[in-house]
Amino acid sequence: MKAMTIAEQLGGNPYPGRGILLGRDEGGAGAVLVYFIMGRSENSRNRVFVATEDGIRTEAHDPSKMTDPRLIIYHPVRIFGDTIIVTNGDQTDTIRDHLQNGGDFRSALLTRTFEPDGPIYTPRISGLLRPDGSYNLSILKTLGGDPACCCRQFFEYDAALPGVGHLIHTYKGDGDPVPSFEGEPVAVNVKGSLEEFAQNVWQALDKDNRVSLFALRKDLETGTVETRIINKFTSGEVMS
Repeated sequence: MKAMTIAEQLGGNPYPGRGILLGRDEGGAGAVLVYFIMGRSENSRNRVFVATEDGIRTEAHDPSKMTDPRLIIYHPVRIFGDTIIVTNGDQTDTIRDHLQNGGDFRSALLTRTFEPDGPIYTPRISGLLRPDGSYNLSILKTLGGDPACCCRQFFEYDAALPGVGHLIHTYKGDGDPVPSFEGEPVAVNVKGSLEEFAQNVWQALDKDNRVSLFALRKDLETGTVETRIINKFTSGEVMS
């Protein structure tokens, strides 16, 4: 299957929701991770990404406007040793805790389900980037919108191809309620520097609904990590 451009996959879609992309840069020497969030309500849009010692967390841009922190305040990215965890919710900590106790990505997510925000029942999407650049992706969602059944799907990529990544997001598009993502993660092109690629993803997202984006590149030989944060409410900042 031919990899799509970011613009082809995200452009024209007003609301893919939250998204995870894992893959390899063009030269093949670096693993790439991108996580973005979008929002339709004032509460969801009132967020920024801030750096932590082991990744990032979400934070209210204006605390006085925060009406309900549940499901929107969490740590999307945690670096655990040589492994990087990325999710759209507090299952980041579930995965980390299972790894600490000898478990794995799959066993951790078998203990979780979709988010309790009916009638949407937002899928939980998760990713795990391994030291060699291989990665896992997962989505936990209702079966056809029926919360009586949780459908857990896992995808494993043991050889990331240079210039290719896989993107999964929570929703197919806008709606009432918004429909969940369907099918396998989409193969997309990964081109340019980390700064260029982060900007390409950001520009492909709907200008009204995009909120924040985090991008990371890890040199697979040296282990050096560079990151980029773009927040709608503040200027982007480069971190080492």
